Amino acid sequence: MTTPAAERRRREILATANARAPLPDGEFLTAEERAELDAVDALDLDELIENPIPLAPIAQLYRHDIPDYAGPDGTDLLQVLWCPVDHSDRHYSPRVFLYWRESSAIGPLLAMPPEPPVISDIYLPVPCVVHPEQVREYQYADLLPDDLRERLDAWDPDDEAEDEDDSPDYHSDLSLAPGWKVGGYANWSLTDPHPMNCAVCGSGMILTSTAASADWNGMNCSWRPQEEDSSASPDTVGVQIGRGYSLYTFRCPESFDHPPATAMQ
Repeated sequence: MTTPAAERRRREILATANARAPLPDGEFLTAEERAELDAVDALDLDELIENPIPLAPIAQLYRHDIPDYAGPDGTDLLQVLWCPVDHSDRHYSPRVFLYWRESSAIGPLLAMPPEPPVISDIYLPVPCVVHPEQVREYQYADLLPDDLRERLDAWDPDDEAEDEDDSPDYHSDLSLAPGWKVGGYANWSLTDPHPMNCAVCGSGMILTSTAASADWNGMNCSWRPQEEDSSASPDTVGVQIGRGYSLYTFRCPESFDHPPATAMQ
């Protein structure tokens, strides 16, 4: 556990160390930097986790920016927030909340929004501007109809000879876009598919948003934006889900008032 201010300072120290030439003594950090990071690691925040804490903002998405925006009538804004600590009832991932709002009805904004006094260091996003790009996705292979799966297996055989060439792979390169996204399909490669049903009405749920540990992947980095340098890190948001997974948030198709559900994959 840490605090938002301490985590931002830790990232600043590490970014500075990564950007400079090696120190004369061969060390990565100066003595002052190491002492500052040690002080952050020594913070005792266990008591704070028992108290109510403000949610952390994750995404703010407007209807005019998102072609596939879905929300209640009269709304044009989706705000995604989460409780930035692990929850045992969420498979040790953040608890996500979805709020649909009418932007014109929002009152004066706070100059300094409240921050949680304690967070997990991997659940604090780096503030950034979203530049949405619409792409076509296809369902996870194991959820396709049998006849389509058979045709796909014939086209994309899973053997070492195919893996060694540069031809696109359905799973990694063609079907499921990695990274942060709205809508689309979930990648179930960690556990295999399992039903995501509404806890209130039992309806099958729809993927609403994805929080990811990296913005692109693929056998050939085929999802990396063309404008990005080939040496650029795919981690631009500073969030890590589990051991580098994604957190999928689903909504009920019958009512926006029903609570969302999440799956870590």
